[in-house]
Amino acid sequence: MRLPIDPQADIARRAWVACPACDDARHCATCADRRTCGEHWRYLIANTGPVLHLQCPGCTHTWSLDTFAHRGGTASRA
Repeated sequence: MRLPIDPQADIARRAWVACPACDDARHCATCADRRTCGEHWRYLIANTGPVLHLQCPGCTHTWSLDTFAHRGGTASRA
């Protein structure tokens, strides 16, 4: 079942990261070169500090990505 696009999704707020559900950009040369692709972008719904809340416009999957951890950083925990 595909969920609808989040009502807070705004085409002007985009992120270029791989979708963990459909991986639609796996054969895209532009994405492989880590350049801004006009086809394989994600809605940036919101962020909480370094955590991005995203939705894929192709498969409508929603997920959160901790960009601090993605860079290999370590967060201090209280």
